[in-house]
Order: sequence, then structure tokens, then C-alpha cells
Amino acid sequence: MNINNFFQFLVPKDKKFFPLFEQASSNLIEIATNLHEAVNLPLKERDVLFQKIDLLEQIGEDITRQTNLELSRNFITPFDREDIHALIVSIDNVADNLHGAASRMKLYQVDKITKSIRKLTEINLEACQNIDTAVRELRDLKKIKNITDAIVKINKLENKSDNVYDKAVLDLFENETDAKNIIKYKEVLSVLETATDKCKSVANVLESISVKHS
Repeated sequence: MNINNFFQFLVPKDKKFFPLFEQASSNLIEIATNLHEAVNLPLKERDVLFQKIDLLEQIGEDITRQTNLELSRNFITPFDREDIHALIVSIDNVADNLHGAASRMKLYQVDKITKSIRKLTEINLEACQNIDTAVRELRDLKKIKNITDAIVKINKLENKSDNVYDKAVLDLFENETDAKNIIKYKEVLSVLETATDKCKSVANVLESISVKHS
């Protein structure tokens, strides 16, 4: 048992880090939900949701900063400091990429939303929901199976995202003749696929934490 784990038995239950983790994962769901809703709306109706995503991404960055500030202030942490940092940064990376997808759709004035884009936003939303499920089990780590199940689902979604992306890019190069459209659609698809990769990175951190405390 390392010294950090030893001291955990001597101090009250953490009231700082777990709420921040849960705020971050809840905020992630909000971003993913707004993005998925936006791609199911006409171009002129998306701006309100894109603006909301801008605000939510800033909220996520504030949560990340606050978590890192708490790390600098607190000697006793609920689990390893590097895992806390890795978890909050990996969640923030997902938010950054989802925000990046929204920003590109707005910047490039992507009018026609393809089935692949819709599918990738749906996959990301489901992955974020599973992240939230796992994060909320970190408070007591008594239901490791719930965390493990969520990790397995995230990994499967990441594989699904790869397949959707590959088929979408192939279709784009085979059927699209406008070079500008190829560039802008590939950019959007790429950032959405990267967001799912980042969800898998969160799952890897969650797995590391659960293994250490199982």
C-alpha cells in the first residue's frame, strides 16, 4: 500500500475531486447531445446549438483548470495524482474535439449533413454517456463491473467509429468531385473520429484506475 492509499483511510471521503470529475463527464454529455441535435437540424437552425457548445467547452476548460488547482492544493487525493490529471485531461480532449467538429461545420458552412456525420455524432454521444456512467462509479469503486462494462462499450464504439469513418472517406473520394467539399467533409469526419479515439483514451485511464483499486 502506498502512502497515498494509507492516508485515504485516515481522512474523510473526498468532496472535491469526485464532483469535478462528474461535472466534467456531465458537461461532456451536454456537448455531445447538442452536437448530435445540431446535425439533425437545417443549417440556419444550428447556430444556437453551436454557440451553446462554445460555452460548454469553456465550462469544461474551467473544470479542468479547477481540478489541476485542487491537485496543487491537496496533499491527499482519492487516487494517484497522475491518474487524476490524466482523467481530467483526457475528458477535456474529447470535449475539445467535439467542439472542433462543431466549429468546422460552422466555419465551412456545411449545409448537407451526411449519414456518416450523423452516425459519428451518435457514436460519440453514446461513448460520452458510458464515460459518465464509469466516472460516477469512481466514488467508492465497489462496482468495478459497471466501470469495466462501460470501458468495453467505449472500445466497441471506437471500433465502430473507425469503420464508419473509413467507409465515409472512401465514399467521399469515389463520389465527390468538388475538391472543396472533399476537404471540408473529410475535416469534419476526421475530427469526429478523433473524438471517439479520445473517448477510448478516457476508457484507458478509467481502466488503469479500476485495476489499481480492484
